[in-house]
Amino acid sequence: MAPRFEAWSEVAGLDLVRYGTTADADEIRDTAVAQPLLVSAGLATATALLGSVSDSRVPLPVDPSCVDAVAGHSVGEFTAAALAGVLTPEDALSLVGERGRGMADAAARTETGMTAVLGGRREDVLAAIGTAGLTPANDNGSGQIVAAGTTEQLAAFAENPPERARLRPLPVAGAFHTEHMVPAVERVRTAAASLRTNDPSVRLLSNFDGAVVEQGSQYLERLVAQISSPVRWQACTETLADLGVTAMIELAPAGTLTGLAKRALRGVQLHAVKTPDDLERAVSIIKEHAGSAPTAGTVQEG
Repeated sequence: MAPRFEAWSEVAGLDLVRYGTTADADEIRDTAVAQPLLVSAGLATATALLGSVSDSRVPLPVDPSCVDAVAGHSVGEFTAAALAGVLTPEDALSLVGERGRGMADAAARTETGMTAVLGGRREDVLAAIGTAGLTPANDNGSGQIVAAGTTEQLAAFAENPPERARLRPLPVAGAFHTEHMVPAVERVRTAAASLRTNDPSVRLLSNFDGAVVEQGSQYLERLVAQISSPVRWQACTETLADLGVTAMIELAPAGTLTGLAKRALRGVQLHAVKTPDDLERAVSIIKEHAGSAPTAGTVQEG
């Protein structure tokens, strides 16, 4: 795995090994660092996990006999693109490096942020977000919507929160997936223009509307546009339910999406791969559910 991280560090333009092992919290909080680090963590987990299932040292793209659907949340869509074979891992990391730098630069132009809204009636929450001039940047389902906008708008929103809702400011650098990220879109689109895509090898879901995307070129276009448009994770969860997934494995760093799925995907076996100790159980789950139609979904939160 060490040689692979060295190669990934080169294409991402970052020392992923240092950032993933010895860097402090402030360093990895930098958007330009966090995004490639998240994708590399997901790819490393998938390599170990699916390699154990298929006895292949290079399991990408995913073998549909093992995993039938993949999805990523926000930057996790780059991991999903590599798992589905739309992009090579190297191209995914190179492009997400541009995304991280572009979004960091865009965030520096205006003081913006994001606040998670927990609970409350969905209609009331969306109405309050709109009244405050904010964007529902992440529609995560299970009673969680993330509002994003300027710090002034968020402050006014905090003074008049939706009824029966709790607000939790998020430690992020800016209002991601909103109009404030438009400057980053063209930067990433330029970088994406030279990349070759393949059509997905498995069902690949999009944050844009939760739909299964069948063309690699279309998925790449959505990856770029998603930078300044909301993440509709609830729609992805609904699609997974409609597909009849029987198990869901969340790749590292994990926990958030399986937490949401406890309410949204009742009856589906859930497992978060947080440490290497969680891999053995994940392999067992995939093998147990292989042969179902569909078998399992693999997701990563970003």
